[in-house]
Amino acid sequence: MEATGIRIAEQGGPYHPLGEGDAIASDDVRLKQLGYKQELSRGLSAIANFSVTFSIISVITGLTTTYSTGLTYGGPLTMVYGWPVVGMFTLIVGLSMAEICSAFPTSGGLYFWSAMLCGNDWAPLASWLTGWFNIVGQWAVTTSVDFSLAQLIQVMILLSTGGKNGGGYEASKYVVIGFHGGILLLHAIINSLSISWLSFFGQLAAVWNIIGVFVLMILIPSVAKERASAKFVFTHFNTDNGDGINNKLYIFVLGLLMSQYTLTGYDASAHMTEETKSADKNGPRGIISSIGISIIVGWGYILGITFAVTNISYLLDENNDAGGYAIAEIFYLAFKSRYGNGVGGIICLGVVAVAIFFCGMSSVTSNSRMAYAFSRDGAMPFSSVWHKVNGQEVPINAVWLSAFVSFCMALTSLGSTVAFEAMVSIATIGLYIAYALPIFFRVTLARKSFIPGPFNLGRYGVLIGWVAVLWVVTISVLFSLPVSYPITNQTLNYTPVAVGCLFILTVSSWIFSARHWFRGPITNINT
Repeated sequence: MEATGIRIAEQGGPYHPLGEGDAIASDDVRLKQLGYKQELSRGLSAIANFSVTFSIISVITGLTTTYSTGLTYGGPLTMVYGWPVVGMFTLIVGLSMAEICSAFPTSGGLYFWSAMLCGNDWAPLASWLTGWFNIVGQWAVTTSVDFSLAQLIQVMILLSTGGKNGGGYEASKYVVIGFHGGILLLHAIINSLSISWLSFFGQLAAVWNIIGVFVLMILIPSVAKERASAKFVFTHFNTDNGDGINNKLYIFVLGLLMSQYTLTGYDASAHMTEETKSADKNGPRGIISSIGISIIVGWGYILGITFAVTNISYLLDENNDAGGYAIAEIFYLAFKSRYGNGVGGIICLGVVAVAIFFCGMSSVTSNSRMAYAFSRDGAMPFSSVWHKVNGQEVPINAVWLSAFVSFCMALTSLGSTVAFEAMVSIATIGLYIAYALPIFFRVTLARKSFIPGPFNLGRYGVLIGWVAVLWVVTISVLFSLPVSYPITNQTLNYTPVAVGCLFILTVSSWIFSARHWFRGPITNINT
């Protein structure tokens, strides 16, 4: 089969306006220009596309599960000011991705973009590297999200049975992994439904996330009898991290991980473009709007919850009722101080748990579409199995593959916390490397040849692209720095090890095998 890039060049395939008419027919024509026949059901509206991505970013999920990190490294000042800084640069990355998405609206997303922007000579290698970083990063995201929900369920059980200090039930690591497996099973079942159901659940998830943020950011500080002052929330800088780090700039940088971990997953809008109407417009809108709205509601969530913080050391103490789970302890204490029990706090944690559940559900959706597209181009072992579509036009095998791989990645938590954290670290750095590669190719190799789609950045595209690439390089270095001193095998930051191993495996597999048979995106129109 011939490479799509060659075929497009022969047909004059870069984007040109298709005129008025039926949006779905126009989408199908554009997809055919890019080398693929329409196999998935194109039933997602602009709002539905946005909803899937917004529920994956899910500020409630990311900020709740990493709030302890923010408190530890800098506390309120790092969180309150670090969030908009990270948000601004994330939006820049999103803008560059949106511009490329508009030109190449396919489920393959990032790896397809890299191939098209590199030209025929470098397309196979570029798409191979980008694709594997993207899909492994997505598996890591799903693992991280669903395992976080399993841990939160364990904390909710602990608090509802009396808390750690009241002899509450603490689930073992085997019970937690059982929760994780059950959650993934539910997500796989839901994602086996038709796209109309996924659209419904995605929009429900978006509404739940928005309402949940506003309810919690107002309710928690309102209920708490003791509240932090505005001076504390906007100026207090916590240097008591217990990790031997005293440099304030270093502490501030480490605290940014909370924000950057949360603001990931917005490539989902690109992976859903083959199921989205007017994909070359609504795909980019989904990317940008999901980031922009997340920045706004996320900052409100940080402010609201931080006004209920009165004792950072106690919130981070592993001997408190929630076992050191900072936000769970904040919720629990807020209601306990007012009503004598923390039942209301546990209910609020339930609101968070539902948001995390939706986040994991949407993550599997995006992940399965990436696996479907990557296997459609023959890049994965047993590719013919993973790109099959069932009668409801859902890549069913890719859905269950995504759930299975994510479960296997979580099994590392049974043997070593360090190994699990290294695996999950790919969720941030590995995924952002995949984001940066096509942007880098767009501002270098394709600087003069790139033909934008309906959404474009005009003359600022190259400048914004370079800022995006430099930001990814910056966070890749910063988040690979040691997070504790002295450095031992238990305190070493294994992020560069995990990402380095992924890079070595990807390059090695290319050198010894894939370069002989992988040709990048291939057309399936004649199959």
